[in-house]
Amino acid sequence: MTTRTRLSALATTALLTTVGSVLVATPATAATPPVTLSADDVTDSPDSPDSPDSAGNSADNTPGSVAPSTVSATPRGARPPAGRLFDRWVEAVPATPAGLSATYDATTGQATLRWTASKETDLAGYRVYRRLTTTSWSKVSGSALLTAPSFTDALPATGQTFFYEVRTVDKGGRESRGSLDVSATSLDRTGPAAPTGLTATGDRFATLLRWQPVADAARYEVYGAAQSAGPYTLLGTTTQPSYDDHLTPANAPRHYRVRALDAKGNPSAFSATVIGDGVDRTPPQAPTDLTTYVQASETRVSWKMPDSFDNDRVNGGHFRLYRSPGTTLDPATLTRVTCVNTDSAYDRMCADQGMTPGTHYTYAVTAVDAAGNESALSAPVTVRSGDRVAPGPVTGLRATPRNDGMLLTWDAPAEDDIASYVAWRGVRQPDGTVRWLESCTEGTSDPQAMLCPSLPDGETYVYAVIAKDRWDNRLRLDDPTVATVTATELDLRPSVTVVTTGLLNGGSYATMITGPSRLVVSWECHDTSLCDPIVGYRVSRWNPSTEAYEPLHAGLLPTATRNYTDDTAAQGNTYFYTFEALRADGSTAMSHAWATTIADLI
Repeated sequence: MTTRTRLSALATTALLTTVGSVLVATPATAATPPVTLSADDVTDSPDSPDSPDSAGNSADNTPGSVAPSTVSATPRGARPPAGRLFDRWVEAVPATPAGLSATYDATTGQATLRWTASKETDLAGYRVYRRLTTTSWSKVSGSALLTAPSFTDALPATGQTFFYEVRTVDKGGRESRGSLDVSATSLDRTGPAAPTGLTATGDRFATLLRWQPVADAARYEVYGAAQSAGPYTLLGTTTQPSYDDHLTPANAPRHYRVRALDAKGNPSAFSATVIGDGVDRTPPQAPTDLTTYVQASETRVSWKMPDSFDNDRVNGGHFRLYRSPGTTLDPATLTRVTCVNTDSAYDRMCADQGMTPGTHYTYAVTAVDAAGNESALSAPVTVRSGDRVAPGPVTGLRATPRNDGMLLTWDAPAEDDIASYVAWRGVRQPDGTVRWLESCTEGTSDPQAMLCPSLPDGETYVYAVIAKDRWDNRLRLDDPTVATVTATELDLRPSVTVVTTGLLNGGSYATMITGPSRLVVSWECHDTSLCDPIVGYRVSRWNPSTEAYEPLHAGLLPTATRNYTDDTAAQGNTYFYTFEALRADGSTAMSHAWATTIADLI
């Protein structure tokens, strides 16, 4: 029942205080016990008139509040003592409902709520509230109060979880707090939204259907009919917002519509209907990855094409090669190339022999399907057409002697089609002609430099450098315009002569190394009369500072040793070595001398 207590206010009689969540009215004299009320349950009675406080202000009639004046408590029905300034009713809200439960009937889609009947003597009825996890409470029991402790609610078939609470209402219109929440989850019988943006595009082999993706769609069903009014038959299903109808009749109309289904199989409404006429209006994809091979007489352009074009090729599909002069593709000057080998155009290659020699052209390719639909232009590629004219002589040719040979350098060329260079070393003959001996070795770091590696022994040679273009055009070595230079090598030979004695059986070593390889010398000894007295081996290297051969290792190498590596030798130098096989008395059983140049190519 709703507990009512009447409080009468008098400035000097009692004081209303709050202790935690409890209101305590303390009388001025100890003879009158205090009245204690829950602060959350106190409310003004609507039948109690507002009275001014001692300051002349109007009392607050807001539910759950008490006038901020000094008050004393008097049980309802008793008259307040004389001298009170005003009287107020303070009333508690109805008790919160208990025992709330919810059941859901999947057949009817309804949730049934039941709770324990309230024992309030002034009960007017109940209200039921509902919410989702992300929404606020909303009354669902209607405008009239419920008089029975039960309620049936029809839930939307969305598969969502709904929460409920019940509140008690007394005859004064006061509403209790909400009960403990209960929940009910409905069956999901609601399909996704209908697909939109459906289009139908013709291709030689299919009608291509495309539409916008639908949220919550697990798959789509595609239907077709010969007439817009139907009947429609299921053509297929797909998990993507696209479908290719390969059974569409050629040049015959077919009407299409699509619907979405969620993971539980709930279908959406059908999309708007579109019509496909079976006419191929879809161009193929553009070719990709153009490459060129330029020769003096022709330029060959090759490309790649997706495998999907193979069906078009066997039915008359082909390619078209276009070009425009200059280094960019200019649509205004674009012309179609007549391929010399027309069969190769079918096989993704075209040879162009109609270009002007030594001229820049930019090429692009299109694919044309069997219905005549032409693709967009491929990405362009620019080339300089070939010619049969050799580059001119190099200029500024210089020769610089080094420890590993002769370094040749020259000026950058004016031509833009130089592919590489060749260099030669020769000897000037008494009649003024040159007998060319050998070619030099080109590196990778400097296109206008080349090393002619050789043993620096003070010889004088003639050097020539010739430019070669992309089409292998170059001046002949005997052309009088070829650039030449005469230079003398360094002379690094030791001042000590080494006498060779005995034979280095099966020995091997390199006299020229072009790269970062290390020098390795190896040997064998098969003559027992010569080999048996040997107690060790020694490998020495010439030291120009001391002008002596100095051993590269401590002591002698064991007699079982058959090779030695000079780990201290560096590129760009020439080294002079001796190999000795020694007897126990220190005499030399055999000795050998050689030189190795480790060239540092440019």
